[in-house]
Amino acid sequence: MKAVMLHNYGGNEQISIENTAEPGLQRGEVLIRVHAASVNPVDWKVRNGMARIFTGSRFPKVLGVECSGEIVDVGSGAAKFTKGDAVIGYAGARHLGAYAEYVALPESTVFFKPHNLSFEEASTLPIAGLTALQSLRDHGKIAAGKQVLINGAAGGVGHFAVQIAKVFGAHVTAVCSSRNIDFAKGLGADAVIDHTKEDFTQGSMRYDLIFDAVSMRSFKECGKVLVPHGVYVNTLPNRTIIDQIITAFLPGRKARSMWVRPKEADMEWMKEKIEAGRIRVVLDRVVPLEQVKEAFAYSESGRVRGKVVLNVIPAA
Repeated sequence: MKAVMLHNYGGNEQISIENTAEPGLQRGEVLIRVHAASVNPVDWKVRNGMARIFTGSRFPKVLGVECSGEIVDVGSGAAKFTKGDAVIGYAGARHLGAYAEYVALPESTVFFKPHNLSFEEASTLPIAGLTALQSLRDHGKIAAGKQVLINGAAGGVGHFAVQIAKVFGAHVTAVCSSRNIDFAKGLGADAVIDHTKEDFTQGSMRYDLIFDAVSMRSFKECGKVLVPHGVYVNTLPNRTIIDQIITAFLPGRKARSMWVRPKEADMEWMKEKIEAGRIRVVLDRVVPLEQVKEAFAYSESGRVRGKVVLNVIPAA
């Protein structure tokens, strides 16, 4: 099968498209014929070696942490799916393997695809979609009427976060660049701050929850504009771990970091809201698997609006 292989940690020169053996099935696993796979910051961080605590030092590796496709085989002990089911797969940084024509995954990390999404759109849900949901609900304790600020509101995680926050009934302030102001408003943001012209940490507004979807501002900076018992959440645990430990034992403002968990109940929540038209997936661009290097470079530029997706099997 065709796959994106990583031969050592480093830059794009360490990855290539190669033919490799199809994965075998272990007990409790299903084999997915991959139609599309999403590009996330974690993918090029794996390439760089920033996630080596999870990915280890064995090479080569097949890259990719999430995908969408169809079930083509079911291992012993797996009973949730049948051949032909359209699904979403979470591989994560520990397992990897989604940037290939086939991937074998535990059925516990595979979910039914929303019927109104393409494979390309659906491939974005396990990482970006669930990161947004779990950050806001589980770590940020979002609720109706709360003042929520989302930094990086036009990106992969951020564009989901704006919509999810509105589903919960929050008042949403989106922080983005000038070119994304109308985009953020279209997602449902109640207010928009252009970060090229205004620093939200210096403003007079106070927020119950600040979700830094791009992990570009510190708890120290954001704490100045949190209410006394407000919460700051980011997506890069190593930047927040000390603040999280300290604030856990002190009254007042809290710092939280998160690592996404592939929970079936959460994916069902996302599926329900998507099928009801309350959350949509925005794709910046879809490129062939062979253009993975270009896709990584674009993702690293920080200019992605919504998501970048690799097309593994071209749509009919």
